[in-house]
Amino acid sequence: YRTAGRMRDAIPAYQHTVEDRENVQGAYHPDTMTARGNLAAAYHSAQRLRDAIPVYERTLADWERAEGPGHPRTLTARGNLASAYHSARRLADAIPLYERTIADCEDVLGREHPDTLTLRSNLGHAYHTAGRLTDSIETFRQTVAESELALGPDHPLTQTARENLRAVTS
Repeated sequence: YRTAGRMRDAIPAYQHTVEDRENVQGAYHPDTMTARGNLAAAYHSAQRLRDAIPVYERTLADWERAEGPGHPRTLTARGNLASAYHSARRLADAIPLYERTIADCEDVLGREHPDTLTLRSNLGHAYHTAGRLTDSIETFRQTVAESELALGPDHPLTQTARENLRAVTS
């Protein structure tokens, strides 16, 4: 339903799944936490940020408790929360969260990992939204360079990074 844009159907299905998983598997089971993250993403897709953010926050806290702050699932949850903050124009929350997540991703996954590169692009957008043009340009330049090195000049992430840089410098 979510992929088809049918949020009115997707959200209740996700809510029901979270409830069922909590009842059967417990609140801290990985499948339950994943289902909760999916519910938050559905709220986010539906522009229901007041609903999405608390669910993302709980999901992040649960992953940190279960797997630790540097686990890839925790990093994904933190990046998702940063994205929701950015969408809600809570840039004072989004930017430091992006910065921390990127630093942790670099340590865990590497500077050139696609998830790290995507987060860095998201940070570049957040800087731009916050009016921090110099930081935005530098972040996009770094993303282009690392994408070209790791993925090649024709990779979709590299092309997107180049387009982002062009957009903020033109």
